[in-house]
Amino acid sequence: MQTVVGVAVVRDGLVLAAYRPDAGWEFPGGKVEPGETDEQAAVREIREELDLEIKVGESLGPGVDISADYRLHVYLANAVAGDPVLREHSELRWFAAAELVEADWLEPDRPFVRALRTRL
Repeated sequence: MQTVVGVAVVRDGLVLAAYRPDAGWEFPGGKVEPGETDEQAAVREIREELDLEIKVGESLGPGVDISADYRLHVYLANAVAGDPVLREHSELRWFAAAELVEADWLEPDRPFVRALRTRL
């Protein structure tokens, strides 16, 4: 089973989300490459996708199966440098806790949205 990391990037009490028009909001991230830890993959993916530097923190809970081949793990992270650059998604948005509505998110991300609301 391949691990995919999502990253709940937080800055000033807001969390960054990325939008895919065919699916909804998601935590940006990607696949963990061989020899990488989840945390290393999260840093690399956010740097590549958003041109942000982050400090990875705690996991938002147990992994969620995306398919028979992929399992998603989502981590909290603080943005430490840069401003997000739109590269791979159609939109980026900073959400306050009260704005996090699970129905607007990709299905595998929804349990992490619930966990995140209690931490913002």
